[in-house]
Amino acid sequence: MKHWNGQDGRPENEQTAANRAAVNRAIHLRREIEAFETRWPTPSPRGASMPGFCWTQLERQLTDLAASPTQADMVKPLISATRKLAAFKPPEMVMREILCITWVLLDENFHPGEADAQMA
Repeated sequence: MKHWNGQDGRPENEQTAANRAAVNRAIHLRREIEAFETRWPTPSPRGASMPGFCWTQLERQLTDLAASPTQADMVKPLISATRKLAAFKPPEMVMREILCITWVLLDENFHPGEADAQMA
């Protein structure tokens, strides 16, 4: 017999599994952040700041710079995923992720899906 927790209509064992998965993702994220901060400690506040820009501006520029239409289509989901976790990460870690995304988008030799097509 399944017990209902009444919160979202899912059986209690499914809710427990979902909670456990969410906690595991949070622990994994915390470990990533700790490893990043160990490798690159926060610099003193004396450093000059970068000019501010918004996520929409970043998306617009990366879309324009993308090496192909396929890579341009990748911008929105990649930036969306980065934006969602940015509040939990140090700014430098977010900047590094943006640089990695930019590298993939500007790489003229990167052809998403090509490896899948060759394997078929």
